[in-house]
Amino acid sequence: MEVHVTQTNALRFAIQARQHTVVSDQPEDNGGQDTGMTPPELLLASLGSCAAFYAAQYLKTRNLAQAGVEVTVTAEKLKQPARLGNFHVDVTAPVPLTEEQTQAMYRSVHQCLVHNTMISTPQIEIRILANNPEAQLRA
Repeated sequence: MEVHVTQTNALRFAIQARQHTVVSDQPEDNGGQDTGMTPPELLLASLGSCAAFYAAQYLKTRNLAQAGVEVTVTAEKLKQPARLGNFHVDVTAPVPLTEEQTQAMYRSVHQCLVHNTMISTPQIEIRILANNPEAQLRA
């Protein structure tokens, strides 16, 4: 998997994956033009859309519903280090579910790739690539 991010304005970035482009920006009160979601909002969107996909797939494969799943994701800003934490993912099914179906959908949503990535500390390598080779840094 790969995305490519290009700065298009002061705080606006075009994020490309395959043939798709998403814009990320900052709110006006943070110096941006508010033309797209912030990076933390994109993270919540990724988690929420992944959870929604798994919930929808559960409902579809059991012929319970073809559309209508809704997901709300919230998180708190934490400090030292600055990060998001205390995530809450609320999945609303468009149809009534039995207790057994609710538990099964819960297990299905827990299979979300983004969720599993976030609960298992990923290894992240950051490389700074500059136009001059002597300035390049790996951390």
